[in-house]
Amino acid sequence: MEEAESTISKLNHDLDQWELQQLLSGTYDDKGAVLTINAGAGGTDAQDWAFMLMRMYTRWAEDHSYKVTLAEESKGEEAGIKSVTLEITGRYAYGYLRSEMGTHRLVRISPFNANGKRQTSFAGIEVMPQIDNTVKLDIPEKDLDISTTRSGGKGGQNVNKVETAVRIVHLPTGLAVRCTEERSQLQNKEKALARLKAKLLIIAKEQRAQEIAEIRGDMVEASWGNQIRNYVFHPYQMVKDLRTNIETTAITDVMNGELDMFIQAYLRQENQIVDA
Repeated sequence: MEEAESTISKLNHDLDQWELQQLLSGTYDDKGAVLTINAGAGGTDAQDWAFMLMRMYTRWAEDHSYKVTLAEESKGEEAGIKSVTLEITGRYAYGYLRSEMGTHRLVRISPFNANGKRQTSFAGIEVMPQIDNTVKLDIPEKDLDISTTRSGGKGGQNVNKVETAVRIVHLPTGLAVRCTEERSQLQNKEKALARLKAKLLIIAKEQRAQEIAEIRGDMVEASWGNQIRNYVFHPYQMVKDLRTNIETTAITDVMNGELDMFIQAYLRQENQIVDA
């Protein structure tokens, strides 16, 4: 009986996953994802919140057998991170994680406030698909501003003394990408161009280049009135998605990467809107 119940439970889970994958019919939904987290309003608390989100998404990815690579990180002065970019490699990672794009709001007792006051913090999430060289998109050289800097941090003398980090700005739109994880400038340039192409492809697909703020998570002001999800640690415990109204009091589980309830609800709602 125990074996049968276990088998049925696994079958139900597999059927749910199969059903969700049928909803992932977008051009790039089956690709890996490039997820960027930017600390928003809230000072040190916001930078700590950005770090907590990085941990949350890393655990979600690992639980789904995706490979996670730290591509870019800017640490905060006191704690946490100002921004971080994660490459999440695996089939359908982008299809699932694009539902996370937007502003995430945290309410808690601040560990950085000596008076123990409640603090509200924000972080912005941007999600783009991983694309390879088979995706063709010609970008005129005159539209690009390419600069190089030293990568800094760990990695040996080559990283610290040679200008291997590459930053590319697409002048017509203002889109910017930076790549530091490779040891050579050429490799970083190729990766940065691939990420820039991914951003431009998503904008072109949506046919709203003039509304980049709605497509790029880091262009959405991470502050009051823009959040897609609230995480309340105090005075009560609740995580609520404002788009689907899905909520839970299991905050610890959510922060440990249990996000499927929010992702599934968003995808099903999105599919209903498209069908309508």
